[in-house]
Amino acid sequence: MFDARGSPAVTPREADRVNRRIGDTSHCRREACTTAGPHPGDDLVKITLLSEDSIRLEPIPGQMTIEAPSAEQSFSPFHMLASGLAYCTFSVMYAWAENVGLDAADLTFDVSWTFAQDPQRIERYDMRFNWPSLPERRLEAARRVAKMCTIHATFEQPPVIAIAGTIGQSAQAVGVPQRALA
Repeated sequence: MFDARGSPAVTPREADRVNRRIGDTSHCRREACTTAGPHPGDDLVKITLLSEDSIRLEPIPGQMTIEAPSAEQSFSPFHMLASGLAYCTFSVMYAWAENVGLDAADLTFDVSWTFAQDPQRIERYDMRFNWPSLPERRLEAARRVAKMCTIHATFEQPPVIAIAGTIGQSAQAVGVPQRALA
């Protein structure tokens, strides 16, 4: 099936298969996003800090690693947010690729961000994937699949953030719901 531009469309049936496959492969729905490698313990990703405001995710066999170009550069909370977005998106696209018979071994993501003020926050994420082996006719479908990432959806529909605190007592004693403690 093709969309109005002649690109392969992700049909509701294919999306359902991808979502089921995500549950089997990447555990992105109710657990941390992971993409199981060929050997136990293999997560197939390396996060590289490119700068203070950008990261790269690459599928590298072995345990997940986070690398920086120098010892002076630290893995900030902003790097962590971008890494989560990249990892979740990679997991969704990896599952889709397996489902439709594509090789995602050369799929990489670069994520950069810019800040805004009043209040200080991340204003924009720019995510770019590079997939040399992806057939050109699949590019638009791959872009649509990338938007199926749970973290992407969370940023588009922000959750309520409840903050509780205690002084001198356990959190449970001052009425914090049990689920907030887990």
